[in-house]
Amino acid sequence: MSQKSAIPILSLMFAMLMPNVVAAETVMQKVARTGVLTAGTSRDALPFAYVDSQEKLNGYSVDMLILIKEQLEKNLQKKIKLQLVGLSPSERIPKIVNRQVDIVCDASSFTWERDKKVDFSVSYGATGTQLLVNKGSNLGSAESLIDKRIGVLSGTTNEQAIARVQPKAKLVYFKTRAEGYTALQKGTIDGFSSDSIILEGWLQQQKNPDAFAIVPDRPYSQEGIACMVPENNSKFLDTVNYSLVKFMQGFVNGDGRYVAIFDRWFGSQGTVVLNRDLRDLVVETMKLVIEFREEIPKNDL
Repeated sequence: MSQKSAIPILSLMFAMLMPNVVAAETVMQKVARTGVLTAGTSRDALPFAYVDSQEKLNGYSVDMLILIKEQLEKNLQKKIKLQLVGLSPSERIPKIVNRQVDIVCDASSFTWERDKKVDFSVSYGATGTQLLVNKGSNLGSAESLIDKRIGVLSGTTNEQAIARVQPKAKLVYFKTRAEGYTALQKGTIDGFSSDSIILEGWLQQQKNPDAFAIVPDRPYSQEGIACMVPENNSKFLDTVNYSLVKFMQGFVNGDGRYVAIFDRWFGSQGTVVLNRDLRDLVVETMKLVIEFREEIPKNDL
């Protein structure tokens, strides 16, 4: 074989091997190489993540991604671009597994089944599963859901919570929350199930909030909100957790920047005003997370 003919063959072999090389690259290596953190988040999970009036992805979880990006810049000592990608709930895990996104932060909750495919960060918030119903509805108790048409998003912990609480409920599947809200208003379903805070967020944006109710008073489930990352990326997950704990510690200790981030979404003048029970649940979750970890030095807050 001549030297000239060997070069194309070697080039072909290298090209064939490249996908495996890229697949083996860790998130930290990829971000260091490209200078880009590709992050998935929701389009319709206000106040966690949603498309705002400027057609931009925004929300509490997006603010967490900005803090993670800043910590990556500090660790890698280079400027990092945060590239946001809007995802539906069913797209989140496949996009992480296929390495189309480096991380997902929206309103994701831990489950053992999900944990087989991705790794979870610490919880940086808390919510629960409740129902949005029309005013005057008698839904709420487990028994009241028998044979009722309950809207859910496929593959969510809300779907699991309703199926667990009342296996005889008739689950009606939607691709987006907007479809579920519309179906409830049209009367094609009896209730729509989602995270408590997301339901509160939708309700507070309506011109006729009194036409609806969120039930029951005590959520069917209580869940932590966390970010999801590809498996076997411990250094990246360390950075994510450090960023989230730093935010929570700063907030609990009254640091102005972190209090402003929280209040922007959940304060008395925030996007979604939390009732006392929901706010206490979120803050207590934060305190539990930070109490079981070494305190982050004040000069790094």
